[in-house]
Amino acid sequence: MTDMTLFYSATSPFVRKVMLLLHETAQLQDVTLQEVALSPVNANAEVNAANPAGKIPALRLADGSLLYDSRVILDYLDQRHGGPSLVPAGQQRWTCLTLAALADAALDAAVLIRYETFLRPQDKRWDDWLQGQQEKLERALARFEQAVGSELANGFDLAAISVACALGYVDLRQPGMGWRQRYPQLAAWYADVSQRPSMQATQPPI
Repeated sequence: MTDMTLFYSATSPFVRKVMLLLHETAQLQDVTLQEVALSPVNANAEVNAANPAGKIPALRLADGSLLYDSRVILDYLDQRHGGPSLVPAGQQRWTCLTLAALADAALDAAVLIRYETFLRPQDKRWDDWLQGQQEKLERALARFEQAVGSELANGFDLAAISVACALGYVDLRQPGMGWRQRYPQLAAWYADVSQRPSMQATQPPI
């Protein structure tokens, strides 16, 4: 019997981070997935009740209390399972969390680009703003390329999960970006981690 409910969308990269951790730590059976469709102009009353920010993921615990956003949920689930933590100890902890934070920033930029190009009417789009978001995303990819031989070599920890979700979302929403040609080490790393069962199981629909 499940004791938690996750407000969920298969295309959300922030939800995917949570799903990856659930798979990697064998906690998927403890969670009921409640699928919702959201956009900045399409609110969901139940999600708003679970998270006043109106965003997913949000996690309802067995006692009815609610956790959000993805970083809080990931921390809770990581402390809940019985295996090794997905955040290393000591100095490596701060390196891991910093890289994960950059992956979240890259995701924020990619999501904003998606909203601006998909939801906003073409005559109201702000090209300079879009370019700024794209440059932020590019800087993050360059940093991830540098991290392949160092931080991302520490196994599939929270930083690796976050970077993998960022790359997956870029592939989903900007398939013509061509980042693999510019960042070959990152491309090779991503090709390898994409074979993990958890990555295969959480592949977003096209």
